[in-house]
Amino acid sequence: MGLFSWFKNKPKPLYPEASWTIASDAEGIRATDQTGASMFVSHADLSSVAIETNDSGPWGADVWWLLFGLDGALACAFPQGATGEKEVIDRLMALPGSSNEELVRAMGSTDNAVFQIWRRMS
Repeated sequence: MGLFSWFKNKPKPLYPEASWTIASDAEGIRATDQTGASMFVSHADLSSVAIETNDSGPWGADVWWLLFGLDGALACAFPQGATGEKEVIDRLMALPGSSNEELVRAMGSTDNAVFQIWRRMS
């Protein structure tokens, strides 16, 4: 494969989704949008994970990961396609009791809907 073929076949990142960055460290998960504004939830405070889909695709950000704190309020959110998402999503899907079935349903949705992926057990 020549150099030109590599560039031609390289998947292009989603825009503006790729302008978001998402990272997980020992303390928690942080999402930063294209303006530099950040949202953070500590691992200890994470109470549930959901995916929200909407009908704005393919032109809009139509899949969002929603992370909720212990108070039930939205603590952190990021769009599918955010830079660094693979490691964070792998970590979220490794939470005990996370639902691969709901993940599959969410990824196949083109409607305005919310899918509960994980909830902390009391």
